[in-house]
Amino acid sequence: MTAPLPSLRLDLNVGTTWSLPSWSTGPHGDEQEMLEAARDAGYQGVQGANPRRCRELGLTATTFGIHTTPGGLLEQARRWVDLGFACCTLMVGTGLDDDDLAARLVEEVLEASATAGIPLYVETHRATLTQDVWRTLGLVDQFPELRFNGDFSHWYTGLDLSFTDFEQKLDVLAPVLDRVRYLHGRIGTPGCIQVDVGDGRHVDEPPITHFRALWTRAMVGFIDHARDDLVPAPRLELGFAPELLPPEVGYARLIPGPDGGLLEEGDRWSQALVLTEMAAGCFAAAVVERTADGRGS
Repeated sequence: MTAPLPSLRLDLNVGTTWSLPSWSTGPHGDEQEMLEAARDAGYQGVQGANPRRCRELGLTATTFGIHTTPGGLLEQARRWVDLGFACCTLMVGTGLDDDDLAARLVEEVLEASATAGIPLYVETHRATLTQDVWRTLGLVDQFPELRFNGDFSHWYTGLDLSFTDFEQKLDVLAPVLDRVRYLHGRIGTPGCIQVDVGDGRHVDEPPITHFRALWTRAMVGFIDHARDDLVPAPRLELGFAPELLPPEVGYARLIPGPDGGLLEEGDRWSQALVLTEMAAGCFAAAVVERTADGRGS
């Protein structure tokens, strides 16, 4: 049987639909309505929803979790497999973990993934093991089998990645970018972790250009290396899921409306579609880059 070619799967994280304002163009009903709306909008998978309902609608089901202390991850990973999830993105640790605890946590992630047979992707996320670039690069050096969910707004805002030479930082980040197997779609600025980017089509300046570069470099790494993973991504698909969270969890900005009341900055549902279109363009660019280099699939 011919092995599948690396490809992009357009997912939606359920958090994008949490607490949508009444004026949003997105779904406002129950989970079934949300899943049907996601399917009708062109998404191919959903992260964080009932896997049976996803399958009935032809959607790939993925999940997410938090793992802060050692123990129990293998049993949880086996439950995810039994439920039919294709992969899981994990926030690991608290950011206050010493080196010994960090190593134990990563070892458990790798062992649980290999034993249960499900990809477990460690998120690049604030208040976790991967909250800064320096430590994350050290973990990659210590555990080259580690694979990531690139949730890059945490670094872009928290570490002010746009300050000084961004291209040089991309090169430094190469060991991480080569190991990204899932992406959470969100764009931030140096001062805010989640912002509305309009239609995203006609802006050739940061932060949009920076996130396009991050996503494209990660996609090139996926095309080049995904086949070699300890637990390869199902069907060699890179999941991209907009994760645009509501104000009550500290993400979407609130701005004064016409009557002086506070409103969400933009429509997270329509913004998710903008980010999805951007991601598809980034993957097409990654394929062209690899084809031009003679390394395409």
